[in-house]
Amino acid sequence: MGARIERLTTSGTFSLDGGTWEVDNNVWVVGDDTEVVVIDAPHDADVIATAVGDRMLKAIVCTHAHDDHVREAPKLSGMTGAPILLHPDDLPVWKLTHPEHEPDGELADGQVVEVAGIELQVLHTPGHAPGAVCLYAPALAVVFTGDTLFSGGPGATGRSFSDHPTIVDSIRRRLLTLPLATVVHTGHGPSTTIAAEAPGFDREFPRDES
Repeated sequence: MGARIERLTTSGTFSLDGGTWEVDNNVWVVGDDTEVVVIDAPHDADVIATAVGDRMLKAIVCTHAHDDHVREAPKLSGMTGAPILLHPDDLPVWKLTHPEHEPDGELADGQVVEVAGIELQVLHTPGHAPGAVCLYAPALAVVFTGDTLFSGGPGATGRSFSDHPTIVDSIRRRLLTLPLATVVHTGHGPSTTIAAEAPGFDREFPRDES
């Protein structure tokens, strides 16, 4: 069987700037019957490891370093031997959650992560966080956007390390240039498409201070 996408939903908390909120996170497992990558490791490493099963986990790819996306990454790495990959611009955010544990490798704009015969192309999309990335899989006609783009608009920019004009610019330049039929798999909530989201960027989105 060729490469496919599996979605898990895990529940926990997100904490930053002195506040804590209950959240549900999407975890995306991309690969085939032999090998996979995991996109984000938020709340339950055991559940993610069970979904991976006896397949080789090639990498834990972090879309950004907010604690609700990386909290369980070191544990999952320890269980599987998979390297944790993060854009270096998000190291200050990573250190808020894991001050004693470094990621194993860096993500860079234009880098390609290969799994199950397909490519995941790294797109640096700062704004929600300085090192936020999206992963575009042209062979599957999907892009994994973390918290950069949701169904209905951009990710929040009302907290530390975020910037509203930057996220809007990232979306316009890096995501809305993808084919309109591209499916957008997000870090929280339902999936959408580039075609569905593009019209909203003809106007300026209000700043999300939440």
